Amino acid sequence: MSFAVCVTFGIKPGQMGTFLPLMLQNARTSLADEAGCRQFDVLSDPSRPHEVFLYEVYDDKAAFDVHLASAHFKRFDADVRDMIAAKSVNTYSKVAQ
Repeated sequence: MSFAVCVTFGIKPGQMGTFLPLMLQNARTSLADEAGCRQFDVLSDPSRPHEVFLYEVYDDKAAFDVHLASAHFKRFDADVRDMIAAKSVNTYSKVAQ
């Protein structure tokens, strides 16, 4: 089974230069250290310079819960909290074929 997480961040003006390196480090650490994390893409669109989109794939919801409980995620979340103007999170489970 696969569990996908799509997150859209609206970043406050002037904060992208600080936010993005922290986001990329969080993604790299998640992929390297979390056995259930299969994909962690950090995406942007030049036409929306204050937006960052994440596409994450985990083995299942339990693997995502491990991610949320990890020390590196908690540190990232605390470090960027004041940089975020808006955030939306959507989750999806693979439909059986």
